[in-house]
This record gives sequence, structure tokens and C-alpha cells, in this order.
Amino acid sequence: MSALDKQDRLPRYAFLDENRARDIAQATREGIYNLLPTERFWQERQPYLHKHGYQLRPRYLPGWQPSWRGTRIDPTYCEDSIMLINFEVIDARRGDDDRLVAIKTVLNDSEESRIASYLSSITDTQNHCVPVYEILPDPFDPSYSLMVMSYLRPCQDPPLSTIGDIIEFVNQTLQGLVFMHKHGVAHRDIAFENIMVDAASLYPDGHHPVRRWFSPDGAHEVTPLPRAGRSITYYYIDFGLSLRFPPGTTPSAIGRVGRDKDAPELSSTVAYDPFKIDIFALGNLYSQEFEQKYNSMQFLVPLIEKMRRTSPASRPTALELLAQWEEIRADLRESLYRWRLGSKSEPAIERMFNDTFAVAREGIYHLKKFVV
Repeated sequence: MSALDKQDRLPRYAFLDENRARDIAQATREGIYNLLPTERFWQERQPYLHKHGYQLRPRYLPGWQPSWRGTRIDPTYCEDSIMLINFEVIDARRGDDDRLVAIKTVLNDSEESRIASYLSSITDTQNHCVPVYEILPDPFDPSYSLMVMSYLRPCQDPPLSTIGDIIEFVNQTLQGLVFMHKHGVAHRDIAFENIMVDAASLYPDGHHPVRRWFSPDGAHEVTPLPRAGRSITYYYIDFGLSLRFPPGTTPSAIGRVGRDKDAPELSSTVAYDPFKIDIFALGNLYSQEFEQKYNSMQFLVPLIEKMRRTSPASRPTALELLAQWEEIRADLRESLYRWRLGSKSEPAIERMFNDTFAVAREGIYHLKKFVV
């Protein structure tokens, strides 16, 4: 897009006054917006990735020059000013279908890449492990590879807004845990940060891969559609601490590893069952992120209590938990799915107002069904 075309599309507030434009021009000349050393890592690999069908953003093209140079446009509203946040991973577009992907640098033959590729290769409706499309050898460092995966967002971005959102999250994450354990893999680092979501259906016009709350050009804020009634999929990521056990072997591990270290049996010297750690960690996530934060979460309590039992031997398996969850879910009334998430810290007057609005919305929902 030319500078003139860009100016025609931008709002008035994206333009700087003369003094501020002069300051930005000086800062640009001084290199304030230059690629960081960690970004140059990806710029060097751009031709190689392009050869393999992956297009990086303009900022990482060889010879890149800031698009705002010589204009009064605020760099904040220029897509090529947006730097990476996690320098181990970069976003790209796949050439054959323009799909957003994430490319991560990983050690060759690492447990992470082996396990992620193995799980991704299995076709199963319960598979909620990040899809891995291919692993390319790094063109400069023979000890590393570039793992191409599905582009995903943090699982709470955009925020969950209804009880149905939580029900679907629990359903998919339990299915995913059953799948991993069935295939002999203990994740060992289950936490909110390691569960992500493919939320493309919530952004029909797309969004920027780094500045996720903005349009693909990074210039305009975007509003996601509600999750209810739309196809979104949650995925487990980051298998850097994971272990895979062949059939017939006894699962055993040592080490106080992972983000969640609340499981009582975690030890650096005494072996424990890592599958039971996964059960505890997922139960802890349900407790801390949902049951302790929101109202109307009583239906989760029986599940959480079993998952967080002190004795590992008394915790159910993932398959047993999924069966119990399906029984719980079958007894939930339909209207509960559409009920808003009310924070336990919400002031009483605010709760009353929001609940009244939710009741009115539920009434409109039923009225529409009756009219139709």
C-alpha cells in the first residue's frame, strides 16, 4: 500500500502536528524504530521462509524502510512499526491459502518438537494439541529447526463472557487431556498460558497477529463476535517439559517443574506419576480461573474436588473425569449456557443491574424463538 493510499484510510488522530512529526522523523533517523537484534534473526531467514511458502510481514523484508518516513503519520498506526513480543515465535502468512501461522525456533530433535509433531499427526476428534504443519531445518544454525504451527491466541483473549464459554472450555480441555494421556504423553506444564485458542471465527475480517485487538493493518480497533454459537477450538501448546511413555511402561518423573507447583507430590528427588500431576494442574486451573472468580460455578465443584485430591492414587484418570463431566453437563439447563459470567468481586449494585439486563436478554431470546 502506498503512503497516499494509507493516508486516505487513516483516521484524523493518526496524523501528527508539525512539531511532533519533526520529533518522530528525528527519532526514526536515530534508529529508535530499527529492527532489534532478535528481529534481525527473522529478517535473515525471510528469503528462506518465502522460498518455502511463508510470507513475513513487511517489517522483516530485506532492506525494509519505515513506511511513515516523509509523512506526518504517527508510527503507532503503521503496521510495520509493530515489533515482536515473543522473539522465539514469529507470525507469517502461508502462501497457498493466506492462512496465519506461527513459526517457532526449536532445538533439533528436541522432546518438544518430537512430541508436538507426534500428537499433531494423529487424526482424532479429541485431539486438542497445537497443529504442526511442518518442521524446516534452520538455514544458518544446524542445531535448530523452524517449527510451523497454527496461529493461536491466548485462551482468554477475547475474555470469556458466558457460562457456556466456560462449559465449552472445560469440555475441550478434558477431551484434549484424555487424548494426550491415551497416547502416552504427560504434558507436565498445564496452565492458562499453555492453552490457546483458534478464534478466527470471532474476527471475520481478521486481526493483527501481534496487536491482536487491532485490524490486520494495525490501524483500527476491532471488536470480536461473541463465542456462543461459533466454532472455536482450544489447544494445548508448549511440550517442552512433556514426557512420552511407551505402552506397558510405568509413568514416572522427578522434578518440581511447570508453572503450577501446587500438587503435593511434586519432588526433585522422589518419583511421581506425571499423569496425575496433569490431572491436578487442570483441576487447579478450573478452580483458580473459574470457580474462585465467578458466580454460578457450583457445577464445577465436584469435578475440581476429585482432580485436586491430595493423594494422587485417589484422583480419577482423565477418561474417568471426562465421563463424569459429560454426566454433569447433561444435567445443566440450556439457559445456563447463555448466562453472563458474573465476577465474585462485582459490587452488589452492579451485579443487580447486569443480572437484570441478562434476564431481559434471555427473555428476548425466548421471544424470538416463539415468533420464529
